Amino acid sequence: MVAATYDERSIRSHLRRVRELLSLSSLHVSLSTSLALQQESAQAKNADAGKTAHQELDGLNFMEDTTVALTNLLASAPAEIKCVDSIVFSSFNPPPSYRRLHGDLIYIDVVTLEGSKHCITGSSKSFYVNASNGSVLDSRPLKQSHEASTLVGLLQKISAKFKKGFREILDRKASAHPFENVQALLPVTSWLGAHPVPEHRRDAARAEDSVVLSYGTELIGMQRDWNEELQSCREFPHANPQERILRGRALYKVTCDFVDAAVKGAVGVINRCIPPINPTDPECFHMYVHNNIFFSFAVDSDYEQISKDQKPDCQNGSSRSTPVPSPGLGAKADSGVAPDSKTEEANSVLEGPTEAQIADSEQATYASANNDLKGTKSYQEADISGLYNLAMAIIDYRGHRVVAQSIIPGILQGDKSDSLLYGSVDNGKKISWNESFHAKVVEAAKRLHVKEHVVLDGSGNPVKLAATVECKGIVGSDDRHYILDLMRVTPRDSNYIGLQHRFCVLRPELVASFVEAESIKKSPTQKVPDVPTELNGQESDDIASGSDATAASVEEHDKSDETPVSTPAESNDSTAEILFNPNVFTEYKLAGSPEEIEADEALVKKVGSYLLDTVIPKFVQDLCSLDVSPMDGQTLTDVLHSNGINVRYLGKVAGLIKHLPHLWDLFSAEIIVRSAKHVVKDILRQSPDHNIAPAVAHFLNCFFGKVLAASTKGSTGSPQSKTQKKSSQSASSKKGQSAFSQLTSDGVWSDIKEFAKHKYQFEAPDDVRVGAKRVAVLRNLCQKVGITIAARKYDLHSTTPFQPSDILNLQPVVKHSVPTCTDARKLMEAGKIRMAEGTLNEACALFSEAFSLLQQINGPMHKDAANCCRYGNMALFYHGLNQTELALRHMSRTLLLLSLASGPDHPDVAATLINVAMMYQDASNMSTALRYLQEALKKNERLLGPGHIQTAVCYHALAIAFSCMGAYKLSVQHETKTHDILVKQLGSDDSRTKDSENWLNTFKGREQQVIAQKQKGQGTVPSANAVEFLKAHPGLFQAMKAAAIQSGGDGPANVNRVRGGDERAAKAAAEARKTAVARGVNLRNGPAASVSDINQILNLINSAASASAASSGNAQATESEVPQSNGPALNGAKEAKDTSRPSAKADGQAPVGLGASLELKKQKSKQKA
Repeated sequence: MVAATYDERSIRSHLRRVRELLSLSSLHVSLSTSLALQQESAQAKNADAGKTAHQELDGLNFMEDTTVALTNLLASAPAEIKCVDSIVFSSFNPPPSYRRLHGDLIYIDVVTLEGSKHCITGSSKSFYVNASNGSVLDSRPLKQSHEASTLVGLLQKISAKFKKGFREILDRKASAHPFENVQALLPVTSWLGAHPVPEHRRDAARAEDSVVLSYGTELIGMQRDWNEELQSCREFPHANPQERILRGRALYKVTCDFVDAAVKGAVGVINRCIPPINPTDPECFHMYVHNNIFFSFAVDSDYEQISKDQKPDCQNGSSRSTPVPSPGLGAKADSGVAPDSKTEEANSVLEGPTEAQIADSEQATYASANNDLKGTKSYQEADISGLYNLAMAIIDYRGHRVVAQSIIPGILQGDKSDSLLYGSVDNGKKISWNESFHAKVVEAAKRLHVKEHVVLDGSGNPVKLAATVECKGIVGSDDRHYILDLMRVTPRDSNYIGLQHRFCVLRPELVASFVEAESIKKSPTQKVPDVPTELNGQESDDIASGSDATAASVEEHDKSDETPVSTPAESNDSTAEILFNPNVFTEYKLAGSPEEIEADEALVKKVGSYLLDTVIPKFVQDLCSLDVSPMDGQTLTDVLHSNGINVRYLGKVAGLIKHLPHLWDLFSAEIIVRSAKHVVKDILRQSPDHNIAPAVAHFLNCFFGKVLAASTKGSTGSPQSKTQKKSSQSASSKKGQSAFSQLTSDGVWSDIKEFAKHKYQFEAPDDVRVGAKRVAVLRNLCQKVGITIAARKYDLHSTTPFQPSDILNLQPVVKHSVPTCTDARKLMEAGKIRMAEGTLNEACALFSEAFSLLQQINGPMHKDAANCCRYGNMALFYHGLNQTELALRHMSRTLLLLSLASGPDHPDVAATLINVAMMYQDASNMSTALRYLQEALKKNERLLGPGHIQTAVCYHALAIAFSCMGAYKLSVQHETKTHDILVKQLGSDDSRTKDSENWLNTFKGREQQVIAQKQKGQGTVPSANAVEFLKAHPGLFQAMKAAAIQSGGDGPANVNRVRGGDERAAKAAAEARKTAVARGVNLRNGPAASVSDINQILNLINSAASASAASSGNAQATESEVPQSNGPALNGAKEAKDTSRPSAKADGQAPVGLGASLELKKQKSKQKA
């Protein structure tokens, strides 16, 4: 918006920018800001009413129904500020030739809020109101004063209402957080849309922009050369940190722009708005070039071998591989396996039915696209000078998968017949080789743990390679060396051998972990950290930004934005000796001695055994101990990948965690959703444009509801083969009926269970349909398919919970090769380790440095940057600043998101509830604090068992709460349970067990002090004290009642009691006591029925009331003696390793891991004060 000399391009950009400024659609108010604004308004109301904010916060209702909470998830749209009625291009455009000679570039029609109409001339030097009236152009200025160098300046002169409204817009933008005005570079998708749907109003400017179907191209000027921009940025120097920041920023910006253009182009391809470059080929093999990006459908080359009458529809697109149309290279070369593969593999496939071959082929091509993207990322991370990769993105939209790549210079023109220097385009019949290219590939292979080996081509000639046979090394017309088709950078998975599993490869994280483990065995003195032990449940937060949160792959769901654990700096002499031959267990003929080939195969088998025997059991152990705590399908996928486990092992891992309900629900739901995704993609591919919303709504009703067959013809109980379904659906479409209308709930679930068994070796239990009726499952499915639904309350237990009007949008799901900031990632990893060790100052410094790097390279609107400011962390931050009310509002948001992502039954929800309770405790709202602590205890006992360490955390937090209230007998009782659990789980010599023992001694000492005070006559009338105390703490009664029932013993036998069972236990105990009294039995070492239940409770209350009724000096001394811990940290699953010991004195500390981190913040704030 700076005054300058305009041309036709810049004046249109100026007009577009004015429209953006006048629209609030680009202003997204962050939830953090909205929470702060809510807090300010609440404080103002409380100040007027003379109330405290804590009373209002009791109504936040953190444990509410999540289906109702969907309506509260979206931030309300800002109120519209209207400055002008309309700004549109005038029908006088384009300017006549004689006016162009005077500098006229554009004519604009403006209608102001006052109702006046103006025709404005945009010239090369200024904007002015011309004298046109009616249908005849009069280019003379109407008034000399109605002229300005910018359009906004001119509108301020001719409209007072515009001037006022524009000032309000600027004030609103200025009052927002600076990050809210920063645009996210990567496409953002949401599974929820506003409900009720906002009114769609007339907007001439919006209509003009939509008329031109650009699909991401620049309408004026040259198209961007994505490949040249990307490779030029990679050639930037990166020797020092500042150079790496500049290079990383340039690479991130160019790649994000490429992804944005690729998504728009892929939508145009799938919508059939972009013509193919090979229109004479079958439709499923069409290729497209748009905006200097090459597009192809993901279809395997073996697909052509299936007879046409058995093909599903040939709708799933074109050849997978990069186009090489020149005659010497072949137009549709693919990395698929040649027909002459191993005899046993071919026989194993031919034995199966034909539809299974079609399904496997479809899965294989999806996997090849994922593997190619993963291989591209691996070579990018290797960063070999002189070896280049293409920009790449995978777009899933309307059931189709499109692969987008930048174009090698000169490859489409075919001006170099000898451009293939390395690899093969005909499945190994002829293998090209070049010495200089081979040298670069060998350098990359060393960093990727790939072995230099010899293979035989079709003629039996030996060729030395350092990559797979099907990879292609091409020299472009810019003389750069490009390597493509990197489907198998890592070796085959020896646990999945066979033609149908030809793209089942190991993850690079597993290879790096295996190499490090082997290097430890070879050199015991060298300390190399074991990769799986470093990873915790939040690993997914640290995997760099690349993919949208909704992106998920189909075969192995290999995250394109994950990178190999190994880096160039980590390669040393000991690890360089462990290299893998990527061509073993393939159809290619290997040269060399049989012993060497057998050794290569044995090494690959050893990695497969390492995965099954070491990595997966360790991962399951971490899951059970909560060292790894995935919350939803996306974090589960990320943490699997970061441990080197492919998603195809989901079923195997699920079978090992059946004893933990929350993990079983998470794994089974993820397998069901991934299987359902393939069913809905088939439906979307066959649905015409006018049936997309009804088809999606019908599928969701079949999945969540109970849809019966429309007629009795064709039983839903007998599953049909895919060929029969295709033929029946095509027949129904010929009759004018919709294919999706034939679907029933039983049929859909039969397909889902069949797919889950075939792909994941998972036998879905009978109650899986009931377990799927959760908002978390709905969210996961919508994110994976790209569905946007209305944010309203859904009754998922009804017959048809969804209507076609609930389906608001269908968005593309993207996976891409956006580079990551390795320096920031390493800093974040180091910060997490420091946080686990309890050195919070060092952890904070590392996170701050990582955040600074991410801001400079990726900008503030990035997933990794957001990890530094998560809601839970913001809540603890505000709590450390003694802004408890605002902290609780953030905690409310945290619990809402947790309940939507993982459901209410998850250990992280219980850990967050404990933090909420500690904040209420600091606000002296003890009754509410006890309510949340009991809810957390109930969740942990049900999910993890009464003997889990996290259950001990809850008991300790309750002991602290009762201690703060002066109920030391209850503190002793709960801390005894904590101590018993820790002794059983950790042993009596563990530091945390000793800390708990010191706490127990502290509470017992204070209980003796209270008893001594009562004996000195400081107590008051029992009933009066009890009534007053219950009035002050109404939430205490249930806890007291349960404690009175348990007062017969404090041993571990009394641990297995949760809230909800207290009343039944009380009735049973009362009946037993009546029976004992009738028989004259002496109960609890005293006379029969000498003390009633209520008197025991009153006595317990009196002990607390007498302590609180003591002199103010004694009360202050007691308060100072209470250890000031506030329970566990936000991530209660991870326990710190502090060695401090509490004493029975005033400076006692909480058992480390049971509340240290929150306490440290409080102590620091008090010291500063």
